[in-house]
Amino acid sequence: MSFVGSKKIDSVDELKELLTQNANSSSYYFLRWVDKVSGIKELRSNFEQNPSPEGQMFNSKLELRWKRKGSGFEVLLLTEGDSLLEFKPLEKDCEWETEVRKACLYQQTETRFPNRFHYPDNLKIAQRYFKNKATSTVHFIALTIQDKQ
Repeated sequence: MSFVGSKKIDSVDELKELLTQNANSSSYYFLRWVDKVSGIKELRSNFEQNPSPEGQMFNSKLELRWKRKGSGFEVLLLTEGDSLLEFKPLEKDCEWETEVRKACLYQQTETRFPNRFHYPDNLKIAQRYFKNKATSTVHFIALTIQDKQ
């Protein structure tokens, strides 16, 4: 069963706690500001840096996206598993199905990103498509980590 939901976060500390609680040994993050991007970075045991106004944390189970809204953040959860506490379904009666596909990363020398686009050399990334089961319409594409084979 897949789940797509949202939640309002009131502070940076609450967002950092949410990210830390849902990180695992294969978690990564990507931060965005108006003038730069972080690239894809491995998330250690806790989210120590200050989150950007917009970003995402992902692993093989879920992706959490956030965007600053006023003094807090709107957080979107995309997961193949069950909802996390306090996340409300994005569409009440929508049944979601997912499909995982390979993904290609931009070359680290790509010039369309400010300060270049950096990521770990051994990163095995994929994309998880979230589709409305009734219409087969893709609504979201989440980053995920490919299973080791």
